[in-house]
Amino acid sequence: MTREAPTSDVDEAHLEVGKPKTWAAGIPGVAVSLARGVEQMGVVRTARTLRLLNQRAGFDCPGCAWPEPRQVDGEKRKLAEFCENGAKAVAEEATKRHIGREFFAAHPVAELAGHTDFWLGQQGRLTEPLVLREGGTHYEPISWADAFELVAGELRALASPDEAIFYTSGRTSNEAAFVYQLLVRSFGTNNLPDCSNMCHESSGAALSAAIGVGKGSVTLADLHQADLIVVVGQNPGTNHPRMLSALEVAKGDGARIVAVNPLPEAGLMRFKNPQQVRGVVGKGTPLADEFAQIRVGGDLALFQAVGHLLLQWEEGAPGSIVDHEFVRNETLGFEDWAEQLREIDWPETERATGLPRTQIEHLARMIAGSERTIYCWAMGLTQHKHAVPTIAEITNLALARGMIGRPGAGLCPVRGHSNVQGDRTMGVWEKMPEKFMDSLDREFGITVPRKHGWDTVDSIRAMLDGRGRVFFAMGGNFASATPDSERTAEALRSCALTVHVSTKLNRSHVVPGRTALILPTLGRTERDEQQSGRQFVTVEDSMSQVHASRGRLAPASENLLSEVAIVCRLAGQLFGPEHAVPWQSFEQDYDLIRDRIAAVVPGCQDYNRRVREPDGFVLPHPPRDSRRFTGTATGKGMFTVSELDYPKVPEGRLLLQTVRSHDQYNTTIYGLSDRYRGIEDGRRVVFVHPDDLTALGIADGEIVDLVSEWRDGERRAPAFRAVSYPTARGCAAAYFPEANALVPLDSVAEKSNTPVSKAIVVRLEPHHHS
Repeated sequence: MTREAPTSDVDEAHLEVGKPKTWAAGIPGVAVSLARGVEQMGVVRTARTLRLLNQRAGFDCPGCAWPEPRQVDGEKRKLAEFCENGAKAVAEEATKRHIGREFFAAHPVAELAGHTDFWLGQQGRLTEPLVLREGGTHYEPISWADAFELVAGELRALASPDEAIFYTSGRTSNEAAFVYQLLVRSFGTNNLPDCSNMCHESSGAALSAAIGVGKGSVTLADLHQADLIVVVGQNPGTNHPRMLSALEVAKGDGARIVAVNPLPEAGLMRFKNPQQVRGVVGKGTPLADEFAQIRVGGDLALFQAVGHLLLQWEEGAPGSIVDHEFVRNETLGFEDWAEQLREIDWPETERATGLPRTQIEHLARMIAGSERTIYCWAMGLTQHKHAVPTIAEITNLALARGMIGRPGAGLCPVRGHSNVQGDRTMGVWEKMPEKFMDSLDREFGITVPRKHGWDTVDSIRAMLDGRGRVFFAMGGNFASATPDSERTAEALRSCALTVHVSTKLNRSHVVPGRTALILPTLGRTERDEQQSGRQFVTVEDSMSQVHASRGRLAPASENLLSEVAIVCRLAGQLFGPEHAVPWQSFEQDYDLIRDRIAAVVPGCQDYNRRVREPDGFVLPHPPRDSRRFTGTATGKGMFTVSELDYPKVPEGRLLLQTVRSHDQYNTTIYGLSDRYRGIEDGRRVVFVHPDDLTALGIADGEIVDLVSEWRDGERRAPAFRAVSYPTARGCAAAYFPEANALVPLDSVAEKSNTPVSKAIVVRLEPHHHS
């Protein structure tokens, strides 16, 4: 029997702080996975569901985008091919807790807005369409037909299609993403912001310019073959836990691992694999051979210093470091890069990185001696003002050493959401290339707009300015995922209509436009029955593998529609039956969508047949497949020259980065236990080095306000407990979404426009109870 949803919010006064862990997973990971499953789903449902998770005949994890082993690489999937947080994600979606009209009749929106994100998410699955009428106080039921007419009517009434904004979450399937972008472009706009804008947009911008593909160049098999893996700005133990298994395999074959991060992360210290004997009764596997505890934002300085040393050693022993044949035949710009790094300012490098020169030299020696190096990174690199130059600098090192297109070597941006990469492949981007647009026109006999649309930050600005009047979100939790929480809420409330396609209640539903709709949809775990029979969908993992996902559970309600059905019925209402796109047929049979994907999307030829292969298929990637860079402006791999940049912090201030706890995925809060960092029963904490607390006159455990300082003023997040923690000196960390309020809307990365959530200048002030 499942436990009832919490009826009151967590009292942060009960928060407990213990010692951080020095290892990850083990028996506690198994115990928590099973306990959360049983709590939300019951024993039988837990057993049925978890055995299908990430299996060929089952469904893809709704959590992260880490790939599964492939038969073609001689690798086998485990019986339990999931991690603790994947199990939590499934429990959240397949929960037996449901909420309907009685719940919303009892809880006005104003009351719901006062609850925490954790409380909102724990109430259960949405079961019917809901509307908040203009001037109303409660959500109330609405029929699907009336909901679609309401949306279509508001869209038709706009002065321009560009007054509408269509957001996408990374959990949306390839089929839903394709028809969604087709609807939006048929309507006449490219306003297609998505969650990529806030996470790996910087990776895409840097890699597209340097190697011609905005995706990583490695496979899971490459990780197993590497002899050096550099993990930068990433916490795989919490955010991509199955990556620890890949690191364990590589380590067993002799690889060395370097962790570059401001925080010591348990998963990179030691991994107790619960599927191995030594992970249960032994000490597990030590992972990181070297921990470079870098200052927040110092990565560009670090990799420029490494490049300087490599080039210096190359001069002393020509041909020992640089792959001259590769550089000469396949790249451009090497000489300019080498000239820029001929001299560097070592004192400034040490200030920027917080690392001693001896450690930087040791790291450079490891890179110089490696024949197969992989660089992995996540949002610790991408959410900085100078994120794009930083990733470009890592790419420079890979190009100089010939580490792209070589087995066991390459670039590995680790995507954070299950199909965020696939959504972009399917056309969910405000700046899709002209060739894609031409293909849509030819395939469907329509003319789609060419003017670039708004990304996430520009969409918020547009709503604030009155230029964006209708906001439609395909999944996600826009209000909690975005920066500058108060301004984002103001932006959403200024809209004439907000629409959220969702599985569960979240913060975005309680910051509504003048009229608001919640459209409940099927989850990844649920059966999708349409007129032609049971359907499956496809997704793309972080390493460009496209494969099928088949939900098996009965839907949480008979009144749910799939994302594909929601898009197609809205399109039918908006455009009428004579439209050139066969929306009704698409809803009835997803194979018909895949046939059109095959005709439009590069690399997706013969899509229906190939996704029915046991492991699906891998999208083409010229740098990985043939060491060619056909996608760049020059047809060559491009070295990038970047000026040194890093955050400068005034005296008495700290540099704050936002992070996840181990009990959340993106904005979904599973629970209140960040056990690897020693935090239980609370979330409003700020991690600060003990010497910084002393210097600031703040006691360990004191309740403080976090005040961010930006050129347009200050932002305050009240009542955080200061926790003495071994982070880098001068740096601090706090959980998002609670700390998103401190991120200025206009503080963005150059070239990618990604919010700078990893370098927020803050001061700590004693909290005074009102």
